[in-house]
Amino acid sequence: MKKKKFFTLPKILVTVYVLLILIGVIVTLSLPPKPEPVEEASATLANTETIVQTEAPTEKNAHYIEGVPVIQQYDLKAGCETYACTMLLQSLGFDIDEYRFADNYLIYKDVYYDNDFRMYGPDMHSAFAGNVYDIGYGVYAPAMAKSMNNFLSSVKSPLKAYAMEGEPLESLCETYIDNDIPVMIWATTNMWEPTPHTSWTVDYVDENATKKVGDTETWYEHEHCLVLIGYDEKEYFFADSVAGVVSHFEKAEVEERYKQIGTMSIVVK
Repeated sequence: MKKKKFFTLPKILVTVYVLLILIGVIVTLSLPPKPEPVEEASATLANTETIVQTEAPTEKNAHYIEGVPVIQQYDLKAGCETYACTMLLQSLGFDIDEYRFADNYLIYKDVYYDNDFRMYGPDMHSAFAGNVYDIGYGVYAPAMAKSMNNFLSSVKSPLKAYAMEGEPLESLCETYIDNDIPVMIWATTNMWEPTPHTSWTVDYVDENATKKVGDTETWYEHEHCLVLIGYDEKEYFFADSVAGVVSHFEKAEVEERYKQIGTMSIVVK
């Protein structure tokens, strides 16, 4: 008797079923990963931009004028104002040195004793008191600007020296230093404390005088003239004839000395 093949069909179905499962697994493994949602990608970009903006550098509160020479103060023992104006004028391209300026353009008057040993001399707003080569005291901004204008007129320059009093250093920096215009200022040597030293009776005045003939003028020890050429957040920078290099001092100290000597400055423009 012929046997019936009961399991032939089921074995085929099982084989097909297994093959289908294997194909499904292979297809699943080969699929690319799920992409990020658009919202998340945008958020990541926004965060990156925020970090870049936060780390951007900020501009510093500082400026420095290049090209202003520093002349060492040698032969003109009392001539710091002459050295300062020479450095400033040379930085503007003028052919002038401290000797020629002192000998030909500086307005000065002698300080001397009479027969009764009374001392006489000029109002320092009107002229240099004494001799820049030897025994001398100083000169203030109005007389120095007038002396500088003697020179500027002689070379037929359209520029003029302007004396200023009461102008804050911060304002000088904003108006002039930031625009590469150096400024002469009156302070003290090494920013030492000024002290009253020598007094005399005024015998010479001009239109800039703050005293009358017969009044008393007093020179303060350590009085000094420098050329302001720069600043940063903490200090001011100067072409300084006494140091023979660019000097720098703390702002508060400079402002105090500048005030004590009379908040005087000169600009050429």
